[in-house]
Amino acid sequence: MNEVLSTDIREFPLFSRGKVRDVYDLGETLLFIATDRVSAFDVVMPNGIPGRGRLLTAVSVFWFNYLSDVVGNHMITADVDRYPKELKKYREILDGRSMLVKKARRVDVECIVRGYISGSMWKEYKAARAEGMTTLHGIDFPSDLKESDRLPEPIFSPSTKAEEGHDINISFAQMMRMVGRETSELCRDKSLSVYAKAAEYARSRGIIIADTKFEFGFAGDDFILIDEVLSPDSSRFWPADRYQPGKSQPSFDKQIVRDYLDALNWDKRPPAPALPQEVIEKTLKKYQEVVERLTR
Repeated sequence: MNEVLSTDIREFPLFSRGKVRDVYDLGETLLFIATDRVSAFDVVMPNGIPGRGRLLTAVSVFWFNYLSDVVGNHMITADVDRYPKELKKYREILDGRSMLVKKARRVDVECIVRGYISGSMWKEYKAARAEGMTTLHGIDFPSDLKESDRLPEPIFSPSTKAEEGHDINISFAQMMRMVGRETSELCRDKSLSVYAKAAEYARSRGIIIADTKFEFGFAGDDFILIDEVLSPDSSRFWPADRYQPGKSQPSFDKQIVRDYLDALNWDKRPPAPALPQEVIEKTLKKYQEVVERLTR
């Protein structure tokens, strides 16, 4: 399988190039292309994971269709035959790893839903509890949680959207000051509704969605889900049959990459070391398994 680390669509201007996606401005619409680039600790690796971009696209396309009755989204089509004629010659690159999407005014907050306590929120909770507190960012947590415990109910836990560096968890009150009450309430309510439907479906496929992040925007007056959705890059997916609270869980994501890099004498700054073939293959298998479970 050929690795696609970058694209060069000369007929249209590059709109943005992120850690994974190349986005082109088609005038009325945008072209999203998921490359095989992979990042860890906010640094893009020099080599990618062949086929990863197609898997990320496949799972987003599935979810956009499945969740469209809960909230509209920006996807117009992932069918290259329906793209502008200038793009047809790039079919080999675009097929399976791209989407034509609506332009939207992005809400500049990460909309995170947590059904289980893990990751950055677990670290914050543990530190706060040591100081005798269990309220974080305006949310009251039980005082006896263990790592990876299921929360009494899913919580909406927004964060800043950092272009560089790490996002920072914020309260709903802070979010309202940033983007307004009405938009904040829309983001919260739709995030929780999308998570509820997706989590129920995933559990029927043997997968726990521990947490996930969404992005929203406005296309005209329509409030819509944008970017990617419920992929192994934006979500913690745990195998339900191996779930054991009280510790970190095995997951269907790039944790293998992070673990490999953590074992090296690397300062987490560019340039990143190349990933060995074994790490690439193991990570790809994780992505393949979660996409197959969810979409087939």
